[in-house]
Amino acid sequence: MNNRKTMFYTVIAALVVLAGLTPLAAQASTVVPDGAPLVGQDGGAQPTPVADPARAAFDVARKALGQAKGLDLSLVTAWAYEEAEFVGGIDDCRFVPEGQEPRQIYFGWRFVIQPLFSQARYEVRTSFNRELVAICDEVTVDLLAGQTGSGGAGAAPAPVAGSAAVGTFELGGQVTGLYPRTREALNAARMKWVKMQLQVGQDGSGLIAEAHGAGFKILFSVLGDKNQVMSPAYHDVYANYVAGLAAAGADAIEVWNEQNIDREWPAGQINGANYVPLLAKAYNAIKAANPNTLVISGALAPTGYFGTAGCTDQGCNDDTYTAQMAAAGAGNYADCIGVHYNEGIISPNQSGGDPRGGYPTYYFNSMISRALAGMGKPACITEIGYLSPEGYGPLPAGFAWAANTTVQQQATWLAEAAVLAANSGRVRLMIVFNVDFTHYGADPQAGYAIIRADGSCPACSALAAVQ
Repeated sequence: MNNRKTMFYTVIAALVVLAGLTPLAAQASTVVPDGAPLVGQDGGAQPTPVADPARAAFDVARKALGQAKGLDLSLVTAWAYEEAEFVGGIDDCRFVPEGQEPRQIYFGWRFVIQPLFSQARYEVRTSFNRELVAICDEVTVDLLAGQTGSGGAGAAPAPVAGSAAVGTFELGGQVTGLYPRTREALNAARMKWVKMQLQVGQDGSGLIAEAHGAGFKILFSVLGDKNQVMSPAYHDVYANYVAGLAAAGADAIEVWNEQNIDREWPAGQINGANYVPLLAKAYNAIKAANPNTLVISGALAPTGYFGTAGCTDQGCNDDTYTAQMAAAGAGNYADCIGVHYNEGIISPNQSGGDPRGGYPTYYFNSMISRALAGMGKPACITEIGYLSPEGYGPLPAGFAWAANTTVQQQATWLAEAAVLAANSGRVRLMIVFNVDFTHYGADPQAGYAIIRADGSCPACSALAAVQ
């Protein structure tokens, strides 16, 4: 949680708009709704530019394909596009019925679309003005092949056999330390877990002993050196370290954090397929050391900031990155899928009505569904928080979206989220961000804390009442 997205991405978004689309350059994405933002506690919501001709043409292509094939394409596993030259005309990829003439359109958009929960792929072509559409009989250029196959480091190893350690729903909180007031709040909220963040090389054995001695299970979110993370040799270093934590009794380990942005992963190498080799090696090492340690995939930064292409050198939208992870087999190397949700300003029971718009990461249930797509595993929410400035003063501009959230709403919404998570059957663990942080500045972490400025903890009693 000490990893913060900055307004740098605003500059990136502006450059994307100014630069426009690169001719004859293939792009790939999952479906991104209009108004996709960069969201979360790390920099506020920023709109993603979506009013571009490629997205408009994709909408036309998707609708035509759905009608022609009888498919529901409101969500797709992946899609890709390019500006293309159709040497034989837009219709040279399909059978033209007798009596019809092939249309003499030689330039336009080529799309390859893979429906949700399907291995099938379809090619659709449109003219640049989107008035002409051709649904090909077969895919002539598989633009998705690079998206799902690139970046891997050879064949993935077989998962080590062992307990998945997945049981009934449990609740916990992220803490700075197990201080007396922190323990009091954890117990008052009936939390069973604590979460802390470690860097590779830090000794976690004392923290494990302290947590267990106080009656808590402990989750470590483990970060490493992003400058070395693409090296298989560094994968060994990371795997050996997390295996040592597991052997020492760590109850859960989250493998990296927000690896879909360049704050945490090297620019130009951000792709779910590049993360899975690290996850696989860490999973096998952890399970070999302690089969009962819960392995959690690194939670992504919820964002649609990287436009209709889904990825730039600086990062990937979380849904695009999730699809890449799933295609690379991430579900084989995790007991649950890490999820972050820190931008709510309405009840988690609501599926609409956010004044910022309808982007799915604004809403609790759609954020969970988005994170789990294609994974086949339950969620572990490693950060959930509601930001309230009450008792601290005005929020910095990047967090102004939470200006009207009260402490009572924070308490109520955390309790409601716990009920939803527990009853959903798809959430194993929910970690509240945070319990006891005190910094309130450019990054107002204390505004998320359930121990408030006056020492009270309304969320503690609210959470205890629903367990």
